[in-house]
Amino acid sequence: MSVDITCDPIVIFYLGRSADHEGRRLEDIWTWDNRKLEGTHDYIQWLFPLREMSPFNQDAPILTSEAIDEFLKNDELRKRVRTSLEIMLKFYGLKSVVTANGIIEISKAHDFDERCREWITPCNHNFLRLTRIIKSLKILGLLNWALALFSCLEKIYRMNSSEIGAETFAYWKAAANP
Repeated sequence: MSVDITCDPIVIFYLGRSADHEGRRLEDIWTWDNRKLEGTHDYIQWLFPLREMSPFNQDAPILTSEAIDEFLKNDELRKRVRTSLEIMLKFYGLKSVVTANGIIEISKAHDFDERCREWITPCNHNFLRLTRIIKSLKILGLLNWALALFSCLEKIYRMNSSEIGAETFAYWKAAANP
């Protein structure tokens, strides 16, 4: 018996065919400014879904094996996840580059010093968001992007360990481990 993947909430959301639980479409979220990305707390689970229920958003979808398989085989879905990642990287003051030989590098952007004031503070909720992003990227077939993000965060942690904390770094590291 085959499963109709066109009914999976996260797949159809990512394909732009449906909205999230608040009626927001993926393309709408991509247009949000930094203030809205920071102040809204129930979208990150849609942009970067996981296999387990979110303790913070009971309305968020849970990734099924069938949905994961669809992301793994559908280039368009993974491309759209990368767009979501770029939105969040910009929010954090980061940027990505794919080198001529295909190496993915994530590093500080020109506005990092300004943007980091928003999220590099003790016990910041963005630390949990970053853990989710790394995990989701791995699950959805974007392991190299997850590892590049972790590599960047590792460098940031070295310079800001007292604000980020060893426990947060351990979560990031565990999320990045293949």
